[in-house]
This record gives sequence, C-alpha cells and structure tokens, in this order.
Amino acid sequence: MPNFPRSSPASAPCRLEWRPSRWLLAALLVLSLLAPLAVLGTELPRTLAWPLALAAAVHGLRSAWKEAGRAPRQLVLAAAAVGGDTLDGQALHDCRIAWRGPLAFVQATDRGGRRTRLVWWPDTLPPARRRELRLAAAARQASRRDRPMAP
Repeated sequence: MPNFPRSSPASAPCRLEWRPSRWLLAALLVLSLLAPLAVLGTELPRTLAWPLALAAAVHGLRSAWKEAGRAPRQLVLAAAAVGGDTLDGQALHDCRIAWRGPLAFVQATDRGGRRTRLVWWPDTLPPARRRELRLAAAARQASRRDRPMAP
C-alpha cells in the first residue's frame, strides 16, 4: 500500500490587488464636511471658530485627495509562513494577516526595515478573494505550528 503524505507539500501563492476604498473616501468626505459644522457648534469665539472650521475642512479634503491618489499595489503571499512574500515585486519580511470584522489587514516589513500596512475594505476585496486570503492565513498559521522550535 503506498504511503501518501497527509497534506500537500506546497500550495499556490495568494495574489491580491490593493486599491483605495470608495467607502473610505466617502467617509473621509463626509467627515470633512461635518468637522467644520462641529467646530462652529462649539462655544469658541467666532474669531477662532471660523479659521479652525476652515482648517478642519481643508485637512479632511486633503486627506481624502491623498487617499484617492494612492496607487494600486500587488501583494503575493507565499503558502509557507516563511519567506516568498512580495509587495510590488519587493521582498517582505515578518508578514502578518489580521481581521477586524469585515476589514482585512496585512502588516509587513520590507528590506529597508520600513513597516507597510494595507487594509482591504469590503468594497475592495470580493468574497472569493476574501476566502482566498482567509485560507492563505490559515495555511500560514498551520505551517508555523508545524515548524520545530529552536532550543
């Protein structure tokens, strides 16, 4: 009787595209409109409230503009928990996947030691890709447990 391995030795990498979320952009625009109203609704003297309200609106619109202008990114997560992960073709180290409700977070460190964080909102990650990312995270977690611990 042949002896088959209990699991596949390797899986295909998970390839995801990140792009700015329209939901986040809409939320930033709404907040940039409501912030000046909140400032004007306080008991600040009008000579301080109007400049602060204008600054809040400008800052909110600038944040939305900056977020909308971010370029799409290509993330490739290797099946094993060690090595092989890339972001836009650049190698990543210490790549971690986390979930907060419907939001998916990937945090990693590039070769230069800079931390990178990508967040997928429900409008940017369709259900099939969401499942693929969850399965990749589970496979990575399982491969971490299977590695022997260093003494």
